[in-house]
Amino acid sequence: MKCWRTIAAALLGAIATGATSSMAQAQDVLIGTAALPRDLSPWGMYLNADPVVKAVLIGLALASVVTWTVCLAKAIEIWLAKRDVDAALNAMAGVQSTVEGVERLAAVGGEVRQFLEAAAMEEKLSAGLSQPDRIEGRVASRLERIEAAYGRQILRGTGVLATIGATAPFVGLFGTVWGIMNSFIGISKSAATNLAIVSPGIAEALLATAFGLAAAIPAVVIYNVFARMIAGYRARLGDASAEVLRLVSRDLDRSTAASPVLASAAE
Repeated sequence: MKCWRTIAAALLGAIATGATSSMAQAQDVLIGTAALPRDLSPWGMYLNADPVVKAVLIGLALASVVTWTVCLAKAIEIWLAKRDVDAALNAMAGVQSTVEGVERLAAVGGEVRQFLEAAAMEEKLSAGLSQPDRIEGRVASRLERIEAAYGRQILRGTGVLATIGATAPFVGLFGTVWGIMNSFIGISKSAATNLAIVSPGIAEALLATAFGLAAAIPAVVIYNVFARMIAGYRARLGDASAEVLRLVSRDLDRSTAASPVLASAAE
């Protein structure tokens, strides 16, 4: 009898343990199902995300909008600037003096015409000085400052792309860390170990990292493309500046050659 009682007690204990385990698992499933958001799309995860994660996602979305806005505006600006410089360089073919260059580029305008006007102005201001050979240095100084000003102007807006490309991944990582931290806090409060409790929070947190990469990668690529385009534009400005200096040198040679003739005619 004692043997049968022992066996029955062991069977009852095993059944009770199995029932308790099944009830716990069912409770975890119910809790996980209740905690699981109905919509696991990006928009649904955004709506169920923590306020801090929502703020990170909004900031990254705005950064992405800024990136593409700057991309469109800057691409048009650089294309127009390079087109104007190329047209001015083509119009300068065969020009013999700075004055003739200013007249020929009267309808073109832009950077090259400003180079010519600055050179002509310096020649006019330096007329009659005792050391005309220094005119080229003064003209080169004027052209250098004009070229630097246009270089700074064409670079405006690209710094935003560099900033977004450098910081967006870290901002997204902050949202991810915050979301995962809240998920583990929820696990500790619910005292449940079901994966359905933690998976929605982790998904929302990883969404912040995805947004950060989506904002940073285009910004870096666009910045590098613009850097090459701006380098080409500045090279064209350098070509225009060199051409203007050659015109100034010819003007000085003509004035130097004409001076002895005028002196001998006066004698």
